[in-house]
Amino acid sequence: MTERILLDENTLLGQLEELARSLAIEVRYEPLKREGGFSPGGLCKLRGEYLLIIHSKASVTDKIEALARALKRFDLSQLYLRPGLREFLDGFTEQGGPLVQEDMDQ
Repeated sequence: MTERILLDENTLLGQLEELARSLAIEVRYEPLKREGGFSPGGLCKLRGEYLLIIHSKASVTDKIEALARALKRFDLSQLYLRPGLREFLDGFTEQGGPLVQEDMDQ
């Protein structure tokens, strides 16, 4: 049985931001105006550079989701990722589910 590594939300957010920087993705936290439904942000390419804009007032969970959605678009298989971070990204799906699991045994 493999031991699962649990990360608190702030640690996970920091590791995702660090991974984005290592992939040359600029992460910006900006106030976003609402038009229609709420979106915590998204990835775009501007002048050949990747830019991830995240709503500055989004919850930590929404920031994690925006980062994870963007990072899952890249091939991470050859990169060293901390075990808890790799496990999180491998289990992340766009359809939802718990982003930060509190009790992995249930």
